Amino acid sequence: MKATVMYGAGDVRVETVADPTLLLPTDAVVRTVRTCVCGSDLHPYHSMPGTEHGQTMGHELLAVVEEVGSAVTAVRPGDLVIAPFAFADNTCPICRDGFQTACPHGGFYATPDTPGLQAELARIPLADGSLVPVPGVTEKDEAVLPSLLTLSDVYLTGYHAAHLARIRPGQTVTVIGDGAVGLSAVLAARQLGAERIILMGRHQARTDLGREWGATDVVAERGQEGIQRVVDLTGGEGSHVVLEAVGHMPAYTQSVGVVRAGGVISRVGVPQYEDAPVGFGSLFGRNITLTGGPAPVRAYIEQAIPLVLDGTIEPGRVFDRTVPIDDVPAGYAAMDAREALKVLVTV
Repeated sequence: MKATVMYGAGDVRVETVADPTLLLPTDAVVRTVRTCVCGSDLHPYHSMPGTEHGQTMGHELLAVVEEVGSAVTAVRPGDLVIAPFAFADNTCPICRDGFQTACPHGGFYATPDTPGLQAELARIPLADGSLVPVPGVTEKDEAVLPSLLTLSDVYLTGYHAAHLARIRPGQTVTVIGDGAVGLSAVLAARQLGAERIILMGRHQARTDLGREWGATDVVAERGQEGIQRVVDLTGGEGSHVVLEAVGHMPAYTQSVGVVRAGGVISRVGVPQYEDAPVGFGSLFGRNITLTGGPAPVRAYIEQAIPLVLDGTIEPGRVFDRTVPIDDVPAGYAAMDAREALKVLVTV
C-alpha cells in the first residue's frame, strides 16, 4: 500500500510499504476513505532530525472496515467509521471520565509502535473502543465526508477547548490562532452561546470564515499591540475565556495578556515549550484558571455526528485544498507556506 513517510524536517515522501495485518484479536484493518494533513504535523516538518528509516505520518481518518479481530464486536466489515486521533479501550476508569487521550491502555498513531494514518490502509488497535460507526452513511455520500473527518480531530479539538473553558451564554471569548483548530474553536464557542468572539488572526481568507462561523471582531495585531487591542475592545477588562490554538510561547503570552481577572485560558495548541508563567503576576494573582490538553474526541463524536448530518455545523469547510495520496508532500508544503488552511487527502 501507499503511505506517507517523513524522513526529517521538510522531507516527506509517499512510499509503498507492507499492508497492515491484524496483530491482536482487538484490532481492525480499515481502508481509507479520507485523511488529511494536520497543523501539528508541521511541528516535525520543521524540526524532525534526519533518520534513515523514517516515520509514517497522519492521525485523522475516515475509513471503511475491511477486517476485524475475533474480539471485535462493535464494528464489522463494510461499516463507515471515524477513527479518533488517539486509540483507547473506552472502558477503563480514565475513559469513563471522558479523557480517552490519557487511556493507560491506548496510544497515538504515527509512532514507532503504531503506523500513521496518511495511508491507503491502517491497523486500528482497540477497535471496539476507538472506532465510531456512522449509521446510514457510505463513502458515496461525498458532501458530508469532509465534516465527518473533522470529528477525528480538528473540529472536536476546537470544541474541547471551548468545553473545558465552560463557556456560558453572554460571555466574551478570544480565540488565538486562525488555523483550522482556531476556526473550529470559534464555531464551537458560538454553539455554546458566546455573545462576543474575538478572533486573533491575520489571514483574511481564514478570518472571513471565522466571521461566518461567529467571530464578531478580528484582531490582526500581535504581541503587546494585539493584547492592547483586545483590552480596548473589552472596555479594559479583558476576555472571560481565551481559547489558545497555536502552541507557541507568544500565543500563551497573548492569552495571559488578554484574559480578564477570574477568567479561563484553555489550550489545545500542542505546546512547543515546557515552562510558562503561572505565578502571582501572571495567573495566580488574578484567579485565572489554566486548562486544556489533547482532545478526547472519542467522548464527543457521537453527539457531534447528528449535527453534521443535519447541517447544523459544517466544520469540513476548513479544508481548502484536496490532493490525492501521491501528492501529500505538496500538501505539507502548501500548509507550511500558508497557501492552504488544511489539506484533505483522497485515496
